[in-house]
Amino acid sequence: MPTIIAHTAVVDPRAELDEDVRIGHHCVIGPYVRVGRGTRLENGVTLTGHTTIGRDNRFFPGCVIGGDPQDLSYQGSPTQVTIGDSNVFRECVTVNRGTEKDQGVTSVGSQCYFMANSHVAHDCIIEDRVITANNVMLGGHVRVEHDATLSGGVAVHHFASIGCYSFVSGLSRVLQDVPPYMLAEGFPARPRCVNVVALKRKNFTTAAIRAISEAHKLLYRSKVGVKHAKEILEAEGNLIRELEVLFAFIENSQDGRHGRGRDRRSAAA
Repeated sequence: MPTIIAHTAVVDPRAELDEDVRIGHHCVIGPYVRVGRGTRLENGVTLTGHTTIGRDNRFFPGCVIGGDPQDLSYQGSPTQVTIGDSNVFRECVTVNRGTEKDQGVTSVGSQCYFMANSHVAHDCIIEDRVITANNVMLGGHVRVEHDATLSGGVAVHHFASIGCYSFVSGLSRVLQDVPPYMLAEGFPARPRCVNVVALKRKNFTTAAIRAISEAHKLLYRSKVGVKHAKEILEAEGNLIRELEVLFAFIENSQDGRHGRGRDRRSAAA
C-alpha cells in the first residue's frame, strides 16, 4: 500500500519513508529520518535528528523521537536513535539521541511497549520485549535487557542496568543494577525475590526456577557472596546456564562504580 501523509503534516523531502507508512495530522519529520514499512504515526508526532525506525511501529500523539540529548556537554554532533520493529510508543514518550561520551547511539530493540510519558535518555540501550509503564524515567547510558518490565514511575539512575526477565515495582528508585530474573522494589530498589510469574510465563522449567530461587537465597539472604554461591550450587548440580548469566551480571556490576557495571568512569570524573 502507498504511504499516506496527512495534509497538515510537515515532512522534509529528504526523509526516507518506506511503503505503507501512515502519518497523521500535525506530525513533523526531519531530513535525516528513515521510517520502515507499516509504521504508523498518530497526530502530533515529531521525528527528528538522525533517526532510523524499523517496520510496524506505532507512535501515539505527542511522541518526540530523536531530540537532542539533555546533556549540557552535547555540542550538536550527528548522533543517532535506532529503533527496531513492532514497538508501541504511547502518548508523549520521548527518546533522546546519543552523545559523544558513549557510542553516539540510543537504541531500542523490537516488540517493546512504552506507556505514556516514558522517557528514554541519551545512550540508553533497550533490548527486545521490554515494557515500561507510565512515567518511567531512564537516565543516560541505562541498559534494559530483554523481557524486563518496569512499573509506573520507576526512576533509573544513569549507567544502571536492568537484567533480563526482571521486574521493578512502581515508584522504585534504581541506583544500582537489577540482576536478571529478580523482582526489585524500594527506595532504593533491592532484589526482594525471584520474578517467578514472569519466568513461568516465559516457559522456564521448574528446575530452572528452583535453582534461581536457591541462588537468590544464597546471595540476598545468606549473603555468602558470588564465589561461595557458585561453589554450593555446583556441588548440588544446580549451576545451570541461567545461573551463569546471573553470576556474570552480578560480577560485572561489582566491577563498576557504585554497583553499576556500565559506569567505568574514574573517580576524578
